[in-house]
Amino acid sequence: MPSKKYRVRITEDKLNPSDATHFASSERHGAAVVFHGVTRDHTNSRKVILLEYEAYVPMAKKKLEEIAKEMCSNWDILVAIDHRLGKVDIGEESLVVAVGSPHRQSAFEAASYSVDRIKQTVPIWKKEHFEGGEVWIGDADGFRPLEHKSG
Repeated sequence: MPSKKYRVRITEDKLNPSDATHFASSERHGAAVVFHGVTRDHTNSRKVILLEYEAYVPMAKKKLEEIAKEMCSNWDILVAIDHRLGKVDIGEESLVVAVGSPHRQSAFEAASYSVDRIKQTVPIWKKEHFEGGEVWIGDADGFRPLEHKSG
């Protein structure tokens, strides 16, 4: 069993769900639940081309660790949370949460809890690129990263 009950990663590399699953696995666990947040090809009637994620990484990592600690204090689990930044193509993972637990109910509950909390509290922003344009998701709230200009 790992010395720490959780592991958090933020990366621009493609995610490897096997890494997260391996961390969350233990001989004392009878359940492993792995959530894959995958880029789909549509939102409502819009044809999505790709998603792009930006973050304030120090705060995002701190918030992901807080969520992992909350999970470990509420359930007897091991958890790995991996979030990807940058451009994420259709069919690729942007989020992987792996939860290992002695019993399936705890694993399912903790995994569901994590995804809701991540969306609520972690400063990671998503831009949807679609046929005909792009939009920051949640921009109606007036909260998004600054546009970057190259040159």
